[in-house]
Amino acid sequence: MTHATTAEQQIDQRIVDIKLDDRSYPIVIGSGLFDDPSVWSSAGEGNCAAIVTNATVGPRYVAALERAVSHRFKRVINIELRDGEKFKDAASLNQIFDGLLSGRADRKTVLFALGGGVVGDMTGFAAACYMRGVPFVQVPTTLLAQVDSSVGGKTAINHPLGKNMIGAFYQPRLVVADLDTLSTLPAREFAAGLAEVIKYGPILDLRFLDWIEANIDALISRDTEALGYAIQRCCELKAEVVAKDEHETDVRAVLNFGHTFGHAIETGAGYGVWMHGEAVGCGMVMAADLSARLGMISEAYALRLRTLIKRAGLPVVGPRLGADRYIELMRSDKKSEAGEIRFVLVNEHGQASIRSAPDAMARQVIDANC
Repeated sequence: MTHATTAEQQIDQRIVDIKLDDRSYPIVIGSGLFDDPSVWSSAGEGNCAAIVTNATVGPRYVAALERAVSHRFKRVINIELRDGEKFKDAASLNQIFDGLLSGRADRKTVLFALGGGVVGDMTGFAAACYMRGVPFVQVPTTLLAQVDSSVGGKTAINHPLGKNMIGAFYQPRLVVADLDTLSTLPAREFAAGLAEVIKYGPILDLRFLDWIEANIDALISRDTEALGYAIQRCCELKAEVVAKDEHETDVRAVLNFGHTFGHAIETGAGYGVWMHGEAVGCGMVMAADLSARLGMISEAYALRLRTLIKRAGLPVVGPRLGADRYIELMRSDKKSEAGEIRFVLVNEHGQASIRSAPDAMARQVIDANC
């Protein structure tokens, strides 16, 4: 829902609630949120706040976040990580722990994840582990993080043998998505976020897919109103799924549309060569192709999705790793069961399902799209 502003507020705020009993929390979406003290009331208060960020985001937004939370905490410590997917690893996780321990962070310390999906995932995992669990707040500064990775409590680091294979489900206390941070995103990173926006249409809401197609140019131009609605709708859809299946035992896995192929691309090409959203976009093209080969959608519908993904500025042809390598990597995917690859596939009614496919057919898809 959209909440009207008071006379003191300069912008509208959209608020989406994640409903998980005593772990429920709000997602606040809008502009100028760093300057609105009321936004941070759910963050808690105490002796120490720890801001975890990276070398790119930190110089731009750490000072603003410090001002926003300093009235709620006696002191603020900063932990700056290296920037990039290739640093989403155990060494960087330990760097967070080093900063917390040397900064004398106690059990009432609140961690603030200031950055994109890599920072958010690692900070959340660190919060789940430090002193067996301390609160944390997501402050996503990329489109991908605002519509997906900051919402729902999935936290993890990568391993050389698989992406996001070591982690925990751990919900934040609050998510603050300030649209102003999107203005500084490089075009490539912004396009990567559009992949996760597009994803929600074919798996959950065909009307939203229609809206994305009609408004893709406004989204690409970073129109604030279009972005505000898109982020709100993505969060609403994800909130509904997470409320039904917090720990991804069933329904929630459909949110991984495009990720089976996509994670294979990221791991096989080397972490950081392809951005996560780029790999997911290309993975959706491949998953749609597989859906068509299985008779779940028409070739025209698969082409519709491919065209939209290409319009968003995303790659639609995968790297040539070889079908054997793709198959090997996809067998390590979290959805695999007893070595059988499980794919998130779609029909033409805005629904997704998880099913297997013959390896020979998966190879055909890989050969046709790489």
